[in-house]
Amino acid sequence: MGNRLTQIATRTGDAGTTGLGDNTRVSKDNLRVHAMGDVDELNSHIGVLLCEEMAPDVRTLLVEIQHQLFNLGGELSIPGYELLKPEAVLALDEALATYNETLPRLQEFILPAGTRAASQAHVCRTVARRAERAVVALGNEEALKETPRQYLNRLSDLMFVLARVLNRMNGGDDVYWKSERMAQGAAE
Repeated sequence: MGNRLTQIATRTGDAGTTGLGDNTRVSKDNLRVHAMGDVDELNSHIGVLLCEEMAPDVRTLLVEIQHQLFNLGGELSIPGYELLKPEAVLALDEALATYNETLPRLQEFILPAGTRAASQAHVCRTVARRAERAVVALGNEEALKETPRQYLNRLSDLMFVLARVLNRMNGGDDVYWKSERMAQGAAE
């Protein structure tokens, strides 16, 4: 990874292949390329989320997550290489515990809605789940370390919790699904 991009339009992918970090070329529909793309998309969505108003601690956390996702993308681009460390998963576990502790227990499912920041956090959650599925599919075909899969799993959980935190900013709340069970409970 010592070389930095100086030319963006190389035209080397015109035939439907792309280069990995170890200089091998693979088809652009390769499972590894799908996983890399999903992680890149997730990082971009977090960038959009960072355009929203939020508490400084949440902003700092999301910026660190962007760096870790870049590490994950780098790891995926070089078969057999490790950039994402297990400590990154532990950091997400700590953040999950910290932010979840501030939230009321869920009594019902919530919709991916509310404030724009919370809604964008839900988009990040769903893209994290897709990236996780792509990493699992790749891991079924090639040897991968556990950390990338674990990181994406925890990150999707954290994005759900952060969506709830962001909905409560300035006195808001979650948007609850209007289930029949809740309707029956309200009628009683």
